[in-house]
This record gives sequence, structure tokens and C-alpha cells, in this order.
Amino acid sequence: MRALAIFLTQLLLGSLVGLANYSLAGAHLYLFAGGLLVAYAALALPWGAGLAVCFLAGAVADAAVPIPFGTQALLFAAAHTLLFHLRDRLPRDDTTSRLILALLANLGLFLALSVLFVGRTPRPAEAWLRLLPDLVASQVFVAFVAPWFFALQERAVALTRPVSPWR
Repeated sequence: MRALAIFLTQLLLGSLVGLANYSLAGAHLYLFAGGLLVAYAALALPWGAGLAVCFLAGAVADAAVPIPFGTQALLFAAAHTLLFHLRDRLPRDDTTSRLILALLANLGLFLALSVLFVGRTPRPAEAWLRLLPDLVASQVFVAFVAPWFFALQERAVALTRPVSPWR
């Protein structure tokens, strides 16, 4: 049930990012929030449930972009696995540490996707310069949205806990 609650919040964030990207299209900016989709699931869920949630979130993200289907799903699953195996060594209970992990995951995922697909462009050097504003805008977006999104996910998980009728 917790995994479903987290997945639904990821769908909400994906929809909001899609709307923001639609609004920013005239400014030639693209926001990427993949690290935010992966961070909480990797820090709060068991490995299997978190992996499924992150893989599904990546598959939903893949459906909206013109890249081979499954690319983001596999990258999200890899990021989840890395964060999951590091989570016992990292502080994960406060928003600041979650924010830093989300920013690092977002940076890693953005760079991985860029490395995979920048070679397909006619002028790769110019593509890297074009991606820099997108990376900066994405990191700023994640930094501002992360506290709200983590609180939303915590509340969604809290709503899935059974309530005792004897209280």
C-alpha cells in the first residue's frame, strides 16, 4: 500500500513537471526531476517495492519523451539500487539530506541521459551548451519543490497506515 501511495505522488509530480515544461517551451527550457522521483522511494521503501515503483515511474516518464522505451525506467531502477545500498550510511530522516540526495540523483540521471543521447545530435558540442541551462533550471526546480514533495509523500504514506477502531 505504501508503494502505491508513493507511486501516485510520483504520477502527480510527473504531471506537474509536464505542465511546467509545456509552459516553459517558449523559453526553450526543459525541467527534469528524475532524482526527485527516485529519492524518497529509495530511502523509505524495501528494495523490491522501491525498485518496482521507480521502474514504473521511469516507464511513465519514457512514454512522454522521444527516446527508446525503457531507458529512463532502467536508469531510475539503477539510481534506486545505488541509493538503496547507500541509505544505511547516509542520514535519511531529515529533509536537507533527502534534498541533497535528490539533487545528486537528479544530476546523475540528467548526465546519464545526456551522455546516452547527445551523440545522436548533429552537433554534440552545441548540444552540451544547450543542456547546461536545462540542468541548472532542473536543479533549482528540484531544490524548491523537494521539501513540498517529500512532505506530500510522507503524508500519503501516513494515510495508508491502518487506523485502530479502539482509539
